Amino acid sequence: MLRTLVMILAGGDSPALSVLTAERTEAAVPFGGKYRIIDFALSNCVNSGLYNVAVLTQYRPRSLHAHLGVGRPWDLDRAQGGLRVLHPSPTPDGGGWQRGTADAVRYNLDLVEDQPVDAVLLLAGDHIYKMDYRPLLELHEERNADLTMAVRSVSPHDAYRYGIVSVGSGGRVDRFVEKPRRADSNLASMGIYVFRKQYLIDLLRSTDAVDFGRHILPQIVTTARAYAYNFQGYWADVGTVQAYYEANLALLAETPALDLYDPEWVIHTVSSDRPGAEIGVQARVENSLVSDGCRVYGTVIGSVLSPGVVVAPGAIVRDSIVLGDAVVEAGAVLDRCIIDEGVRIGEEARVGDGDENTPNTEAPERLNTGLTLVGLKACIPAGVRIGRNVAIRPRTQPSAFPTDGYVPSGATV
Repeated sequence: MLRTLVMILAGGDSPALSVLTAERTEAAVPFGGKYRIIDFALSNCVNSGLYNVAVLTQYRPRSLHAHLGVGRPWDLDRAQGGLRVLHPSPTPDGGGWQRGTADAVRYNLDLVEDQPVDAVLLLAGDHIYKMDYRPLLELHEERNADLTMAVRSVSPHDAYRYGIVSVGSGGRVDRFVEKPRRADSNLASMGIYVFRKQYLIDLLRSTDAVDFGRHILPQIVTTARAYAYNFQGYWADVGTVQAYYEANLALLAETPALDLYDPEWVIHTVSSDRPGAEIGVQARVENSLVSDGCRVYGTVIGSVLSPGVVVAPGAIVRDSIVLGDAVVEAGAVLDRCIIDEGVRIGEEARVGDGDENTPNTEAPERLNTGLTLVGLKACIPAGVRIGRNVAIRPRTQPSAFPTDGYVPSGATV
């Protein structure tokens, strides 16, 4: 296999995830109970035999840095290769902040140059998938390619969200269009690129373009030896609130498309020392994923609970995602909600209440399907009613809520 440096781009701010990324980068957002989104890219690397990995960070990286540590859960705490966490810093010419994916790699070209590798594998740190990168690297080597990109088929209705690739004879890429209004192909770039090392270095030195998808790839695919690798497995871009919600709840299907129980392809993560989940005598749990350290005494239906969540007697959690150490107090009801870490829902509160579906007034394009979001460590007062498409900002305290105890659909607190 080609000697390869992996660079995981995990520095974006991801505003489409609303309050979930107000205090963390998307790569650090919890997923599927016990995992973080970046765990999938890291696990794919080590399961593919790739142990030379750099993670490029920028936007609110503290929780991501804490999660990565020295890379031990992924067997990346190595003297040779292993995990490097790279972040921007001031330069003599006043630079520092990375303006896009290409700019981020350009900023770290000295690392690329110093590595005794043949290829550079660029990955997004914000996608959910299981993929063996070895066939991709083999294709890249066989074709003597400058660039090989992983692609997969998507619905024509979703094409506007992706870079769309047109492929000619022999699998050679002849066109790349970033997020077109109308697409003439249903092959979407997965944000996974293999570059010949020297080609990447020369490319980034010859242009000051800041983003691969928007600026560089549309220009070079017609002149470079660029090939497509068609991936048939599960892959999800969870960069919107709706996509994140659907990908989590899809894990509850009888035969989920993403199998987290596959012993041949383990998704590694940081596991805290917590006891097994406790299900009380009066509890009712149906079709849900309940993580370590949870204590459930009420009702949980069709939901995903991260480690340490408490559901008190009489509380109901329905079709919701509740992240780590959140507390749902007695008699509270959650319906189609995403509740961030450390949130406390007061007694008899109703979150995601009623049938009104007014889009969120501050972000109508992001919150319009009836989901209600509660940000990190917010405290919802007892007895309050919160409608749908509502966003509660992180660390919001009871004093910020209306005195009549009602937050209408579409509001932001």
